[in-house]
Formats: sequence, C-alpha cells, structure tokens
Amino acid sequence: MNVHEYETRADAAIAAGKRMINALHRRLEIDASAAIIVSGGTTPGPVYSYMAHKQLDWHRVHVLLSDERWVPADHPESNEKMLRDALARSRASYAQIARYFDAAGSLDDRCVRLEKEFADLPLPFTSALLGMGSDGHFASLFPDAANLQASLDLESPRNFVAVDTASSPHRRLSMTLPALLRSDEILLLISGADKRAVLEQAATPDSDLPIAHLLRQSRTPVDVFWAP
Repeated sequence: MNVHEYETRADAAIAAGKRMINALHRRLEIDASAAIIVSGGTTPGPVYSYMAHKQLDWHRVHVLLSDERWVPADHPESNEKMLRDALARSRASYAQIARYFDAAGSLDDRCVRLEKEFADLPLPFTSALLGMGSDGHFASLFPDAANLQASLDLESPRNFVAVDTASSPHRRLSMTLPALLRSDEILLLISGADKRAVLEQAATPDSDLPIAHLLRQSRTPVDVFWAP
C-alpha cells in the first residue's frame, strides 16, 4: 500500500483522475478498447469532473461501477445516475457505461447475467477507483453482509454478488474482491482524519475489516489518495 497525501481534497481528486486518464491512454495506444472501474458516492465526483473533458477516445472505454443500489437508473440514489450526470455534455459521455438495474428481473438473476457480460470485457481493467466507508467497507462489501467472506475469497469464481446490509434501505449489487483485483491498479480515494484512522486500523495484521482484505492482498497494487 502506497499512501499519497495532499493538502486539499480537490488536489487528491485531480491526482487520481490523472492516474486513470494516463492509464487509459497507455492501454488505448496498444489495444482496441479499455475498461475502468469507478465508485459511487460524493467523494469521487471531482475525479469525474476532471476526467470528463480530457481528450480520449471515450467511445472505446467501458466503465463499470464497483457497486450499485438496486434502484432504477433514474432514481436519485442511483450511482449510475450520478455517474451519467457527471459525464453529461462532455467527451466522456461517449463512454460505454455498464447498466446494472433491470426491472424485468431480480437482483440475483442480474448478477448471474452480469457474469456473462463480464467475460466480454477488455480485461484487465486499467484502474479501479474505490472509496471506503467509516465501517471499513468498500464497494458494497459491508461488514454485516451474510456473504461477505465469500465475496472476499480470492479464489471465488464470482464477479458479482447481491448484498443485503442494515446500512442501506436498498438491496445492493457489488463486484467481489477478486473481480476488482482484475485491474492493473487500485486507487483508494479517502479524506478526513476518521477515514485515515480506519485505514491505519485496517493495515494492522489482525484487522478483519473488509478493507483489510484489499490491503493485504498481493495481486494488485493499492495506492491511497488521502487529504484532510
């Protein structure tokens, strides 16, 4: 784990955005298409604002959310809505953003079908931008999820799981840890003293916080972008 400290949250967001843009440029120079993972919430918003207007063959880029609430894509709490709004009226609006919610089927059925779609992606992902909650969760891998350990199992063949947590009024869909690790790099964007304390706790050998499993793995390098 490499920790990069910045004076402001805007500086941290720009630094993360530059890393992702540069990684996409490198991949598109040698491959026909590329894919990235992004997260929801308010923290990464400035990252997307930075990336949105950068010169890039965005139509060749696949964008997957690390997780999503099981709500329609026009719902106020939809991560997909947040992302599309952030990229609207910009070059990045031409990116191929994966759609998760499907009113015609159940969440569990959608997870099964997403496995087939995952197989057609241009892997590995160039970057995966993740956040972290004060309870140590990342993506939607919450401490109280009944299937948490299976979702963190590095040998699991599953890429997507349905998640139920008391932290959310909505059921959720999440990528698993092994799916997220099919990336060239993990960028963990966090801010504030409280989140830094959680990160330091997770870095201890005996921590069982969900994020600790991400930090302990050796498949994919993790870079932390932190600001007060």
